[in-house]
Amino acid sequence: MMSSRVSALAGAISTHCIKVLAQRYGGFLALCVLVLSPCVFAAQVNSVRLWRAPDNTRLVFDLSSAAEHKLFTLSNPDRVVIDISNTELKKGFGDVPIEDTPIAKIRYGTRANGTLRVVLDMTATTKPRSFDLPKHGDKPDRLVIDLYDGSEETTKTVNTAPAIKEVSTQARDIIIAIDAGHGGEDPGAIGPKKLREKDVVLAIAKQMAKEVNATPGYTAKLIRDGDYYIPLKERRNKARDLRADLFVSIHADAFHNPKARGASVFALSRHGATSETARFLASKENDADLIGGVGGVSLNDKDNVLAGVLVDLSMTATLTSSLQVGEQVLNNMGRISKLHKKQVEQAGFAVLKSPDVPSILVETGFISNPHEANKLATSSYRKFMAKAIFNGVQSYFDRQPPAGTWLALQQHKSGTGLSSKYTISKGDTLSGIAKRHSVSVKKLLEHNRLSDASIRVGQTLKIPAS
Repeated sequence: MMSSRVSALAGAISTHCIKVLAQRYGGFLALCVLVLSPCVFAAQVNSVRLWRAPDNTRLVFDLSSAAEHKLFTLSNPDRVVIDISNTELKKGFGDVPIEDTPIAKIRYGTRANGTLRVVLDMTATTKPRSFDLPKHGDKPDRLVIDLYDGSEETTKTVNTAPAIKEVSTQARDIIIAIDAGHGGEDPGAIGPKKLREKDVVLAIAKQMAKEVNATPGYTAKLIRDGDYYIPLKERRNKARDLRADLFVSIHADAFHNPKARGASVFALSRHGATSETARFLASKENDADLIGGVGGVSLNDKDNVLAGVLVDLSMTATLTSSLQVGEQVLNNMGRISKLHKKQVEQAGFAVLKSPDVPSILVETGFISNPHEANKLATSSYRKFMAKAIFNGVQSYFDRQPPAGTWLALQQHKSGTGLSSKYTISKGDTLSGIAKRHSVSVKKLLEHNRLSDASIRVGQTLKIPAS
C-alpha cells in the first residue's frame, strides 16, 4: 500500500520538489520519493550561447519550455545573478567562450526549491537586461541576458541625431550606413548546406564598405561588423547618430517554395511613414528633438501643429529620396541578377522608419532557392552584388549630391553635373529611361548622339545630370 502510494506520487511530480512534498505529505513520504524518484523539473537548459558586440555581451539560454526568471546584481565584487525557476541545467558552461568579455567566471547550482541559480563573476560593472523569447518555428524558448558595458545601459532609445555645434567649412564625404541584417543568435534564413543569411549579408556589407571607401567623396560605416545582434530600432538610430546620408539594410530572402527567386529593394510604405510620424511626435523623448532633414530644427519651441508639419515634411522628403535611390539600386542589381519585382516595393520595416535618413532594404536574392543560394555562397558573386548596390547608390548621388559634400563641390567647380550610365534591359523604352532619370527624351538623345529613339538590350546610355 505504501509503495504504490509513493510510486503514484513520484510519477505526479512536475513542478513541486521535496520541500513542498514534506509540507503536504510528511517528511517520511517525501524522503521515500527523494530516494525512489528524483525531482522532475518543468524546464531544462539545453544549451547556452554567447556573443560579444562592441558595447555589450549577450548570453542566450535555450530552454525546453518557458520558465520564469529573476535578474539582479551584487557588488563588492561585481556579480550578475540569474535565477530560473524549476529548471535544471543539462550541460555546464565549460564550452561558453568568455574570453574578451567582462565575465571572469560562471558559477551555477540548484537551490532547494528547484531554482537554477547562475552567477556571473564580472571583471567590470555592467548594466544587465533580460527578456524572454517564446518558441517560434524551429527556435526553442529562449532567455536572453544582455550585459551592457559601463554603469549605464547603452541601448536607451535615441530619437535624435546629435546637434552640430560647429559648422565645418570643409567639404565632407557622403556617409553611407550599411546594415547587415540579423546576427548573433538570430541567423536569419537558412539555405541549402546550412548557408546562413547573417553570414552572407555580413560578407556583402563588408565588401560594399570596401567599394564605398575606395571611392573619393564617400565614407562607409558598418552598423555591425561582426557576428552579434543589434535591435532593429538601434540600427536606424545608429545611422541617425552618424548623420548618414543613406541607410542600406542588406538581407537575403526566403520562401517555403524553393522556386521563388530574384532580388528586391524596399522602401518605407506611406502608411508606415504616417504611423511613424505620429509615434515620433507622441514620444516624450522627442520634446527637444532635432529634425536633421529640415536643417536641424528644434521642436521644443513649436506648437503641435507646426511640429507635425515639420516632421511630416521631413518624412515625405526622406521617403521620396528612398524611392529614388532604391530605383537606381534595383536597376543596377538587375544587371547581374533576376529581379523578384521590377519596381521598388514598399513595406513597414522597422529599420526603415527614420524621419530624416533616406533608407532602403535590399534583398540580395532567395537563400531558399538552391540556384541563388549557390551564387550567394561565393565570394565572387557577393562582390558583384556589393558593387551593383553601390553603383546604384552612386548613380543617385551623382545626380543630386548633398549640399556641403566633396561631390557637390566638384560639380560646382566644373560647372556641370556628373553623368551616370545606364545599361538597357528587356522592356526598357527611351521615354521610360528619361522619366526614371528626370531628364527629357530630347536631352537623352542629344547626350548620346542618337538620331532616333531606337534602343537595344545591353546598350549603355550616358545619363546627363538632371
